[in-house]
Amino acid sequence: MQTLPKERRYETLSYLPPLTDAQIAKQIQYMLDQGYIPGVEFNESSEPTVHYWTLWKLPLFNANSVNEVLNEVKACRSEYGNCYIRVVGFDNVKQCQVLSFIVHKPNLSRY
Repeated sequence: MQTLPKERRYETLSYLPPLTDAQIAKQIQYMLDQGYIPGVEFNESSEPTVHYWTLWKLPLFNANSVNEVLNEVKACRSEYGNCYIRVVGFDNVKQCQVLSFIVHKPNLSRY
């Protein structure tokens, strides 16, 4: 058994290799299939001590397709390309965030 190299980890899915565009789209589709409300957030830091991120616009309450969410990710990236950007899923029954994953790191862009 080999230990993982010591490096910075970022939230859900961070122990996997970086997601491809197709894998990101599948994660967003899963979120929509579960009835979660997607949102896009950004922050200058991803330090674990930072417990809040800035919400890009409002959550996408009426999002029906992956492309709607990806378009908002691209718009956020064009405005805040120097920040970490993540997609979050809100459960309107539990009234909390149930998942999130980073789709853009300042030095390793996805889009």
